[in-house]
Amino acid sequence: MHGLRFAFGTLTVLPVRVTRWDRDAARAGMMWAPLAGLVAGLVAAAAGGLILLLGGGPLLAAVAAAAVPAVLTRGLHLDGLADTADGLGSGRPAADALRIMKQSDIGPFGVITLLFTLSAQIAAVYELYAQSWPRGAAAAVLSSVAARLALTLACRPGVPAARPEGLGAAVAGVVPAPGALAVAAATAAVCAGAAGALFDALGALHHVLALAVGLLAAQALLRRCVRRFGGVTGDVFGALAETAATAALATLALA
Repeated sequence: MHGLRFAFGTLTVLPVRVTRWDRDAARAGMMWAPLAGLVAGLVAAAAGGLILLLGGGPLLAAVAAAAVPAVLTRGLHLDGLADTADGLGSGRPAADALRIMKQSDIGPFGVITLLFTLSAQIAAVYELYAQSWPRGAAAAVLSSVAARLALTLACRPGVPAARPEGLGAAVAGVVPAPGALAVAAATAAVCAGAAGALFDALGALHHVLALAVGLLAAQALLRRCVRRFGGVTGDVFGALAETAATAALATLALA
């Protein structure tokens, strides 16, 4: 239960009180992270479906589905994406880049990254809602799960924290590699089963491929951030989540 509280209390705005903030709770919490993503994704899918039910079009439904994850995270993942973009784009040494990321304002790199990321997410979900409500709903759920699973994988050993404090320091290296792989395999299996039930075998393969592409994109960003900053921070985790979600959505819309 401490792990579930950690997952929902740190990754969503749901009224869940984190009762323990130690390494054991963080380990369990980050292994439960995809479940928090599933709940957020289901709420996003419900919001898009409600818009369609009330007579709205697929574009408005896509905006609603993209807005819900931002609301359920207090915008922290998007804020982390913008700060990480500013840090990477600054060209400064690691210490200066981390200082830029910690500032409250958003620079031009952050603004541009947010603009194109949100545009890509809305455009992809719109394409899928235009095909059918189940495809748009499945995309909203899958992208949210992919976003949190990317965080689970980023908490494996060998990924250090860039600062001695903050969320990055609390969760860096807490998830054993076998546990991270087991969570990823279980998540992929559930995604395949759900997509197969909703669509067909090709649809199952398509959704598993989208999950894999999202995770690979997040891992590429993770490697860049570790080399650039010396490790991960809370902002980097937000950037990983948004990158995984966007890449998964793009894969679903392009195929």
